[in-house]
This record gives sequence, structure tokens and C-alpha cells, in this order.
Amino acid sequence: MSGNPEKCEEEDGEMPVYHEKQRLELCAVHALNNVLQRQLFSQEAADEICKRLAPDSRWNPHRSVLGTGNYDVNVIMTALQSLDFATVWWDKRRSLEELVLCNIHGFIVNIPSRISMGLLSLPIQRRHWIAIRKINGLYYNLDSKLKAPAVIGDDTDVRLFLQNRISQGLCEVLLVVQKDIEVSGTWLNCDR
Repeated sequence: MSGNPEKCEEEDGEMPVYHEKQRLELCAVHALNNVLQRQLFSQEAADEICKRLAPDSRWNPHRSVLGTGNYDVNVIMTALQSLDFATVWWDKRRSLEELVLCNIHGFIVNIPSRISMGLLSLPIQRRHWIAIRKINGLYYNLDSKLKAPAVIGDDTDVRLFLQNRISQGLCEVLLVVQKDIEVSGTWLNCDR
């Protein structure tokens, strides 16, 4: 199993929140499983996707040469496509008010992250994938580096959270939507 999944029961007894914690460089796998709210992908499955994406490559460009993960966006997109989901790369120049949140399954966000070795934080940054998903009426930050899922709040709060990340720079936002939603474009409110 990838990571150490934890289900955090909400106080009112509603659906528990699935949350995998960081292991190796498997944040892309954890983000996939966290946004889907169950373990559907593993390191082995991600490695297999990498092989299909670059079957004749001596060094696979979609993962770490060390075999510890560090998967790129192509692996995430291919994994989601296998489940009839699509990813939409958010144009950060647009207003987040244009999003039709009820038609978006969740978000996978790529952010800068400091490298640490135990208690020592190095002055080097790498890329890190996190998931955001609405569960039981609230959005959660399901970052695998967190000890537990962090409540973001309602629709307004998730837009503020995403805008804050975007304004910090070096952030990419992927919308995770059902394939038919992507095709129809109903994740976007064009009237705004």
C-alpha cells in the first residue's frame, strides 16, 4: 500500500476523510488517492503508467531516476483518464469566481516545497503535489505532508486558498472533473 492512509471521522459521523501520508517521493500517488478518497493507485501502478508513456526510453522522463517516485503531470493525467476523469489546467490569469465548483470533483495542485532531512530543512525547493477535495460540505487540504487533513472551509474559502497559492507564484492548479464535464465545459461559468 502506498503511504499510511488515515480516515478521520468527522464529529457528526458523516463520511470519513481518506488521507494518505507522504512516503518517499510519492506525492503524486498520494494526491491521486486523496482526491479520489480511496486507494486506487500505487507506486507500481504509477511506474507502469511511466513505462507506457515512454516505452523505449532508457531513462524515463516521467519519474525519478532513483525509482522513488517524483512523477510528473503526465502520470497524474493518464491515471485519472483511466477512471473516466479529466484534468483541466487552470489558467491562472482568470478569476477563480469563474469556476463552477459543484462540477469539479477536486483539485490537484503543484507547489514548491522545501526539502528536509529529519529536523533539518534544506534551502532547496522541489515540486510537490497536493489534493483538495470537498467532503461532507467542506473543502479539505489533503496534502500528504500534513499529519491530518486540514479543513479549508466552504466555496469562498477554497477560492481564497487557491488564490493565495497562485499569488505566491510557482503554483499550478489542475481541476479534476468527470470526462463529460470536461467535454461540455460546464466546469467554467462563461457568463462572469
